[in-house]
Amino acid sequence: MPSPAHIDLQVTGMHCASCSTRLEKVLNQLPEVAATVNIATEKAHIAYNPDKTALPDLIKAIQGAGFDAHPLRDFAAEKQARAAAYRREQLRFIISVLLTLPLLAEMLLMFLGKHVMMPSWLQWLLATPVQFWIGWRFYSGAWASLRGGGANMDVLVALGTSAAYLLSCAVLILKLDQALYFEASATLITLVLLGKLLEARAKGKASSALEALINLQPKTAHVERDGVMQELAVEQMQVDDVFLVRPGESVPVDGIVQEGSSSIDEAMLSGESLPQIKQADDKVYAATLNQHGVLKCRALAVGSHTQLAAIIRLVEEAQGSKAAIQQLADRISAVFVPVVVVIALLTLVVWWALGSGFATALINAVAVLVISCPCALGLATPTALVVATGRAAQAGILVKDANALERAQQLTTLVVDKTGTLTEGKPGVTDILPAAGITPHELLQAAALLAQGSTHPLSRALLDHAATQHITPAQAVGINEVSGHGLRAEIAGQHYLLGSPAFAVDDGVTIDEPQILALQQQGKTVLVLARDGALQGYIACADQLRASGREAVAQLEAMGVHVVMLSGDNHATAQAIAQQAGISEFRAEVLPQDKSAQVQALKVQGAVIGMVGDGINDAPALAAADVSFAMRSGSDIALEAADITLMRNDLMSVVDAISLSRATLRKIRQNLFLAFIYNVLGIPLAALGMLNPVIAGAAMAMSSVSVVSNALLLKRWKRLS
Repeated sequence: MPSPAHIDLQVTGMHCASCSTRLEKVLNQLPEVAATVNIATEKAHIAYNPDKTALPDLIKAIQGAGFDAHPLRDFAAEKQARAAAYRREQLRFIISVLLTLPLLAEMLLMFLGKHVMMPSWLQWLLATPVQFWIGWRFYSGAWASLRGGGANMDVLVALGTSAAYLLSCAVLILKLDQALYFEASATLITLVLLGKLLEARAKGKASSALEALINLQPKTAHVERDGVMQELAVEQMQVDDVFLVRPGESVPVDGIVQEGSSSIDEAMLSGESLPQIKQADDKVYAATLNQHGVLKCRALAVGSHTQLAAIIRLVEEAQGSKAAIQQLADRISAVFVPVVVVIALLTLVVWWALGSGFATALINAVAVLVISCPCALGLATPTALVVATGRAAQAGILVKDANALERAQQLTTLVVDKTGTLTEGKPGVTDILPAAGITPHELLQAAALLAQGSTHPLSRALLDHAATQHITPAQAVGINEVSGHGLRAEIAGQHYLLGSPAFAVDDGVTIDEPQILALQQQGKTVLVLARDGALQGYIACADQLRASGREAVAQLEAMGVHVVMLSGDNHATAQAIAQQAGISEFRAEVLPQDKSAQVQALKVQGAVIGMVGDGINDAPALAAADVSFAMRSGSDIALEAADITLMRNDLMSVVDAISLSRATLRKIRQNLFLAFIYNVLGIPLAALGMLNPVIAGAAMAMSSVSVVSNALLLKRWKRLS
């Protein structure tokens, strides 16, 4: 089966959780289509088989459900379109206010004891355009919803306002001795529009972090073409272009420094506040700020291939995804409107049967319909997630999807890979200990010769140290790497071995165990070099614990997250590093292929497991964990397997991610409480006749605004590091 195509569509016309739930149902009924619809971002993320369902079919299905959609435009165009739509809605609201105020003034004067009656025909004249012109969107939305087999907020508003308006028309035409309720219907529509405007404005602020990221990249760059430095649009740049970054300018694309030295502020990329020194052969990234000095660079990645573009894509995907907790709101919203309509009908029947009169019964039923709008319920979860994922990106934490952010707060155990995660991942040679009759130069030269056959950090450390001693090993072939153990090679008819002490012993090499143990207890990794079974010497390497490693472990334990370290090193070396980091539980001599089994074993014990790694051999373990974290410095495979990417190579970023996850879930629970409390309190009050429809309309509008505003408070979350 071919891999599905993916597309994001911008959807217009959704007003509540019922809308997004119904649209998902419609799309998922199409052949080989899997869709999720986010009410907060108003986007549909769709996986589909183009051979079975084409893009026009998707859009036609959306239109058939009563909405409209188009493929995502660039951010600036989309923002401009939203701004134009907002201005149109603003104009309609102003007109609605101007028509409603005279009606409302009469009611307010009545409360003050002044009975100034507006002619009935004038009330009808003012209320009618509000009901059928300004409020037409509710009728069209309600019809589309009912035609699609569902019921949404528009159904409630259309029913409630129509009931009040038509009752008033009947009183006017039949000259009944009854009050008019034109002001109620017009005011309800005006209040709903006000709520929608406030909601749209707040939702715009929720995605401000993403907008800030997009606006970071400069529009032009100083590019050298044909020996001439010229100013070009960033979109015209190509890989291998040579460009200049002056002091105070932002880097236009990802590149590598060729000439010059400066410090670069990478806070927008990694959340790291300290500037990074850049010189020849160092990488620079798009949208980071050059603080001083001129840098001449060569472009490595442009357009959609830069790290900034990747971050923006990840944030957009995370904001469009759904958390598991959202399923509760979706299930409730699917049955909410029909239940409310039944309650409203019961209210009408009971009040009328008790002899209160049809008008009183109808107005109480209208209040039930209006207070019950499920808008806030639909916004409770996605709005908080939009703010949280944007705030996470600003802190250098890239969340792949909403479920990862939700699960992070449940972690009970964090499995930490040692090399490159807990430590710097850049071991250095500390001791050269040749056997009798072997010089340090000979030992290092032979070790460097074998190290060419591996990309392991210890091999890189050997080669780097050899370079400082002006040793350039000859090119060698036939070097075989035994994963997790070491290297073998046949050179000039002689068998060489370089690897762990256990690897050497298995090959029949006699070693000095007390000497090796003494080195290992200092946290050093010992490599043994042998030739034809005879010991040539030892080379000890040490990898420094990351500066924040001990603090991060202490913070995690304080948060109730138990830390377990995995290491391929021997027990003594692993124990020394674990003690330095303050870790009480560790696993030593774990082969790369066994890391995943270690994670699975911990999961069997009932723990919710997080895994932090950075290497290719960490990918299976990352995939096995409940939540996986990958360091930015890690391999592409590790980054692909991970749920959360840490742009700072710092374990404290895991602490921050868990902290943000817990803050987000608290905010979602608060939002769900706010959404429910309006209905739990409002519906009984309205049914008992204790809630005027106008007050109910105001409360309904405020419920959505309060949920979105509460979600925006997540912007105040701060990193612990």
